Order: sequence, then C-alpha cells, then structure tokens
Amino acid sequence: MRLGLHYWNFSTPADPAEIAPALAETARIAEQAGVSTFTVMDHYFQMEFTTSADEPMLEAYTTLGYVAAKTERMTLGVLVTGVMYRHPGLLAKIVTTLDVLSGGRAQLGIGASWYEREQRGLGVPVVPVGERFERLEETLQICRQMWSANNGPFDGKHYQLAETLCVPAPISRPHPPIMIGGGGEKKTLRLVARYADACNLFGESTAQVAHKLDVLRQHCAAEGRDYDSIEKTVLVMRPPLADVDAFVAEVAEYAALGVTEVQTMPDRHPVEFAQQLAKQQVATLLAELP
Repeated sequence: MRLGLHYWNFSTPADPAEIAPALAETARIAEQAGVSTFTVMDHYFQMEFTTSADEPMLEAYTTLGYVAAKTERMTLGVLVTGVMYRHPGLLAKIVTTLDVLSGGRAQLGIGASWYEREQRGLGVPVVPVGERFERLEETLQICRQMWSANNGPFDGKHYQLAETLCVPAPISRPHPPIMIGGGGEKKTLRLVARYADACNLFGESTAQVAHKLDVLRQHCAAEGRDYDSIEKTVLVMRPPLADVDAFVAEVAEYAALGVTEVQTMPDRHPVEFAQQLAKQQVATLLAELP
C-alpha cells in the first residue's frame, strides 16, 4: 500500500510570501518519508464547503511544476483536473510538459468538474452535466491520441483538432497514467473501465468503496476490460495523525479490497503534518500491510 499526500489548502502559512517555501519543504519531507504521490486540487477559488471561497488557491499545474523541481521520486498529479478548465489538446501538452520536466513522474487525474461559482466567476463555460461527461470522454480520447503515434485529426462532437501533434512525447511509457476521479456509477466508472489506468474514490467508508468497486467490475466485464489492470486509489477522510493505529487499520480494510494507494490531507500546518508523517512512519506502516 502506497501513501499519497493531497495538498489542498494554501491558507497556512498565512503570509503569501511563505506559500512557496512551505510547499517545497512539505514536498521534500514527504518524499523522504516515503510518500509516493503528491497531488493538488484543480481549483481557482477555495471550495465553499470547506471554508471561504476567497481563501488562497494556486493554479494546479504551475504548482506541480514547482514541486517537480524540488523533488526527485514522487509521482505528481492533480486530484483531479476539471475537464472544462483547459482545452484537451492543450491539457495533453501541459501534462506532457510536466512529465518531461519531472523525468517521467506526471499523472493525468481528471474528472467532470463541478464548481460552478469559480467557473462563472472566471468566465469558464458552464454546461449541463451530460455535456460535461461527453466532453470528458472526448478529452480522454484526445489525450490518448496525443500520446500515441497518431498525429492526425480528431473530429468529435465538442472538439475538433486538425493535428494531434505532441513533441516531445512524454517520458512515461506508454503515456502518463490516466486516473479518473469520482464514483458516479453510470458514467464515471464506465469511463474508468473504458479509458483509465486508475480510479480514485472518496473513502467515506469501506462498505461504500467496496460497492463502487463492484460496480466498476461490472463495467469492466461489459467493456471487455481486465478489472485487475486498473489501479484502485482512495482519498481517505480519516486524519492519520489523530490516531495512527486506527488510520492504518482502516487502510488495511481498503487494501483487502484491492486498493493500492490512499491519499491523505494535511489537517495542520503542512510542514508539521509532513514531519509527523515521517516521525510516526505512516508510509512505512502502510507499505508493510499485506
């Protein structure tokens, strides 16, 4: 079992001039502590259900480019990219750039996007949910084509590309892993079965995750996809440092379901959080799970 760190809050430290040093130090300590993946959100306003929308937030891929320069081993990704925020051809190029500059450590995490306040606020088109999923599927198709030997056109319902040229190609082979986030049973998990290398589910309970994975298994059977070829990851809601033993026990239940990575989120100053993860050897304890 691998441990990922989801860096979701830029409000601590409060001084904007300290955001970059705290981010770099957190990533450095986390990598040394055995954290395998470092992710950030794809938001421009902070999420309203967590705190105020006007709390600090940084653009995701610029942030990951900075983290790439401060680390050597961790996989870097967005949990998850909102499909409406970047034209898919440009998104493929952005992720390729991160992959090349990080030495093959990029991951494309993607979802249907949902935060309408920031979209309306910043002029991003707001379209019905059904259309967002159509655009998500076309974006997945375009990224896969951009990362293949096929440089030809793409003619979709929502996107038309005259060329899908992407030079240099990603270092990752055959391409940066594609993770689809979300647990929607009719559309999201079907797209996972059809296109993704990994899925990401909310870890509200092991029973819920077990149900979602059963649904994914059914979609894989319908699509002729090997269920075991898809990596299963979970964003765990339980704070790990409040009770490390309880956290490890819960993660063990996810491991029994076939989950191979869990992500956790800082619940205090991020540098202190990373230091305590290291001190209490959380990544090592998870790696030792059967």
